[in-house]
Amino acid sequence: MGRLFGTDGVRGIANRKLTPKLCFDIGRAAGFVLTKNKKGKVLVGRDTRHSGDLVESSLVAGLLSIGLDVDIAGVIPTPGVAYLTRKGDYLCGVSISASHNPFEYNGIKFFSSDGLKLDDSVEDEIEDKILEGTKIYKEVLGEDIGRVTRSDEFVEKYKDYLKNLTDDRFDNFNISLDIGNGALYDIAREVLESYGATVHVINDNPNGQNINLNCGSTNPSLIQEEVVKNKSDIGMSFDGDADRIIAVDEKGDIVDGDHILAIVATFLKKNNRLKNGAAVGTIMSNLGLKKYLESIGVRFIATKVGDRYILEEMLKSDYVIGAEQSGHVIFLDYNTTGDGLATGIHLLEIMKEESKKLSELNGLVTDYPQVLHNAKVRDDLKNKYMEFPDIVDKIKEIEDKYDGNGRVVIRPSGTEALVRVMIEGEDTELLEKDATEIVQLIEERLN
Repeated sequence: MGRLFGTDGVRGIANRKLTPKLCFDIGRAAGFVLTKNKKGKVLVGRDTRHSGDLVESSLVAGLLSIGLDVDIAGVIPTPGVAYLTRKGDYLCGVSISASHNPFEYNGIKFFSSDGLKLDDSVEDEIEDKILEGTKIYKEVLGEDIGRVTRSDEFVEKYKDYLKNLTDDRFDNFNISLDIGNGALYDIAREVLESYGATVHVINDNPNGQNINLNCGSTNPSLIQEEVVKNKSDIGMSFDGDADRIIAVDEKGDIVDGDHILAIVATFLKKNNRLKNGAAVGTIMSNLGLKKYLESIGVRFIATKVGDRYILEEMLKSDYVIGAEQSGHVIFLDYNTTGDGLATGIHLLEIMKEESKKLSELNGLVTDYPQVLHNAKVRDDLKNKYMEFPDIVDKIKEIEDKYDGNGRVVIRPSGTEALVRVMIEGEDTELLEKDATEIVQLIEERLN
């Protein structure tokens, strides 16, 4: 078995890679490593996947067997787990979700007592105990076995947090939502209506199998159509665990994480709230974002892909805003992870306080054309593409061709058997041709 923890916890097809035994072992090993023989509680939440019961019950059994009590929040967004973990008396929090992946996948991601994703070193320690078959010498019997508490109060606390993010009212706003049949299905409408908004909702009827199915933030054409049809001021589409958002302006144009970062950084700078004069993105952020931010005197800091790396940079250098193009937006003054609905509320706040339509704010950044293609490869080879000289030569040949007027970014997926090829430049037809050449070569060599 290869490495368990990727960039966003442990993820795989439920009952194949993510078996009940593995989930139990993860719960037991994580409980042992994180508690260091301390008695305490763990908060567990999940999204709407069919396999959520299987993963939850197996994981919780592992935690109980090591002597930990478990509060089960039920269906709740990942940012809700992070928020409640750091606000409550918990040793750690766990979100059971595979985010934007199809329903047959599931995942387990941990948060520390501070609501932060675990350090690589801690994940390595948990993983070593599982993969090496290390016997955990801790016999828990009788009254020391953990107990479970289930309650609706956990979701209600998260709703209250969202309902009090701002003192602004949005009585004159018309909003369209695509829930993606995910974890916000019973939360988003109530929260936005509490601010006085008129709300139209699609894909809020999860059946365990329709999460992310041709809907949500990875399929924004639906919310684009809804905004135009409903004459909405803004559209918001979310992924399965609701830690990301892709917004749409009143014209039906997409407002992705890059554009949201530009909007928020501009607003914070104007109001003297942009700590240390910087905004954090990733190597996949559009070159147009970097150029815009620099034009208004904001430094752009690029990290590896993954919201955990954005957060690490923000914590290290005391920055308050960071985002991935895919819609993870972290407002560190409010929460320690991306929160799709909270981001949407902050956008409404900016629109109201600036008295501007979202399309005006969306026009701050002029995007460079980007082409992103996925090379399907063997999972055990996806991190080894740079070990093939002909692949290295092809990448260098294409990079030299752009000579500063574009760039090539190659990276293995953190969750799937893919190598992602992104090329950015000025000529979309040329970008498509060059990306296809690299993808074909990588697929030939890594299969």
